[in-house]
Amino acid sequence: MNYPETLDYLYNQLPMFTRIGASAFKKDLTNTLALCERLDNPQHKFKTVHVGGTNGKGSTSHMLAAVLQTAGYKTGLYTSPHLRDFRERIRINGQMISEQEVVEFVAHHQTDFEEIQPSFFEMTVALAFDAFVSHDVDIAIIEVGLGGRLDSTNVISPLLSIITNIGWDHMNLLGNTLPEIASEKAGIIKAETPVIIGEYQPKIAQVFLDKAAEQKAPISFASKDWEITPINSEKAEVSNSEIALQVNRTASTNTDYPPVINLDLTGTYQLKNVKTVLSAIGKLRIQGFAITNEDVTTALRQVKTLTGLQGRWQTLSLNPLTICDTGHNPDGIEEVLKNIEAVPYQHLHFVIGMVNDKDSSKVLSMLPKNATYYFCKPDIPRGLDADALQQQAAAFNLAGQTYASVPAALQAAQQTAAPNDLVFAGGSTFVVAEIV
Repeated sequence: MNYPETLDYLYNQLPMFTRIGASAFKKDLTNTLALCERLDNPQHKFKTVHVGGTNGKGSTSHMLAAVLQTAGYKTGLYTSPHLRDFRERIRINGQMISEQEVVEFVAHHQTDFEEIQPSFFEMTVALAFDAFVSHDVDIAIIEVGLGGRLDSTNVISPLLSIITNIGWDHMNLLGNTLPEIASEKAGIIKAETPVIIGEYQPKIAQVFLDKAAEQKAPISFASKDWEITPINSEKAEVSNSEIALQVNRTASTNTDYPPVINLDLTGTYQLKNVKTVLSAIGKLRIQGFAITNEDVTTALRQVKTLTGLQGRWQTLSLNPLTICDTGHNPDGIEEVLKNIEAVPYQHLHFVIGMVNDKDSSKVLSMLPKNATYYFCKPDIPRGLDADALQQQAAAFNLAGQTYASVPAALQAAQQTAAPNDLVFAGGSTFVVAEIV
């Protein structure tokens, strides 16, 4: 098979969560372990950092990878889902693996796939581990796909575990209370392995403290380690260039950084993620990684260039000002709305699409009623029909028209918007995927 045929095989022969939802999620590690066994257990042949959580794990993973590769380490990065190109999931020093590597891996292991019957995600994890061994990486940042305890990535033995935060997402798979969700996420905490929790959340902190005590894992909360204040946030939110951050450490932290760090990821929610990254770098330094303050400052002001990260409070156009963001669950949307409020505009045009296997009511109830909405369906089987979304939104007094596609909705919004208006596109990662 050539590359397009290989992708068709992967998408159509194997269950893919992003396309079909919960039925593709395997609640055990049997298939992943079986695949890794066929590959001579590549997951044990390179160093790793494991990054989980509800929101922010992708940004945190990319920032850490940028810092490590700037420090001279050959760095693998595994993230999901991809936006435009399947190979975005697997990068070495910011570069996607080649199409030929994907083709050869599938061709070589097609019999294994047919015998083991893995999901799309299980296969992709195996491909990533195999690629990182082939490229002889010094370290790889591995982002959890969904949950933690039973996620396919949870077969590694990391140097450091990170859990960014806990919010309402995938309740049908992870639990109906925040402590239940936290317990699943805490499944990546390993014996005697340091763990950083990005945000101290009083309702669930004890879940992590108990799990860490059980595993004899040193635990810290990044939000208690750092105070970070934006210096030029308003300018950055419009220009999408970079945001200057004032950095102050607390008494509990023995790692120092320059007092001002510039970051090219301008969403205000990145302040939380930067705290997690700074704490993680401190832990890696203790384990012998030579990461200078210059490496940190150089990397953080060019994360997008170094790693290819897209879709995080990303400016698509200045005339009219058009911004997109992948935030899609209640906590993610709350952060998006904070950023929208910080941008000066006359009227808001909101391009929105969602998936059909999540309760949309909480998100819809949060959205501003004085905006004009452009309802669309992401081009995946899980996409929620635009007419159905329009009807659901009407119950919350959100008004607008439906459009045949995401690009058509965006085009209509940009054509309608006045020069001082703001066009925002989001509601789903898959909306952003079609327009970046």
